[in-house]
Formats: sequence, structure tokens, C-alpha cells
Amino acid sequence: MSEEIDPSIKAKFEEVVQRAKKLPNQPPEVLLEMYGLYKQALKGDVTGKRPGRIKIRERYKYEAWTSRKGMSQEEAMKVYIELIEKLEK
Repeated sequence: MSEEIDPSIKAKFEEVVQRAKKLPNQPPEVLLEMYGLYKQALKGDVTGKRPGRIKIRERYKYEAWTSRKGMSQEEAMKVYIELIEKLEK
């Protein structure tokens, strides 16, 4: 990762990622929001070409990640943590 991320936020994010795996099934739009935030938190802005029309699932995932473009990795971690904590209630 290219930017400095607060170690306490990174540790909390890693913990919450594990808890997210235990959530009950979520609607597709929530899963896409989680995915976009997760990818932005780990990789930063989206890279690569947009998948073609035939690859619908990959295209939705790409769009979810693209929607977070410009958000810092640390901010994406914070928003992801908030989302998972909200879903756990």
C-alpha cells in the first residue's frame, strides 16, 4: 500500500473483515457496497479494463469498486468498518 494507514484502523479493519464472513446473507446491493469498499481499502483506486457486457457479475463488481474512486484507503477502511458494524445490529 502506498499511503500510510493508522495501524489501529488497519487492525480493526482486518478484524471486521473476518466478522463480515459470519454475517447472514445480504442483498446484492449490500454485497456490492462491501466489495467496493473492501477493494478500495486494500488496493486503492480501481485498475484494469471494465469487463465486457457478457461478464455481468465482474462488471457489477468493477462498478462497485469504481464508485469509490478517489477515496483514501484509510477512509474506505473506516466506512467498511461502520457498514459491517451496522449490519451486525
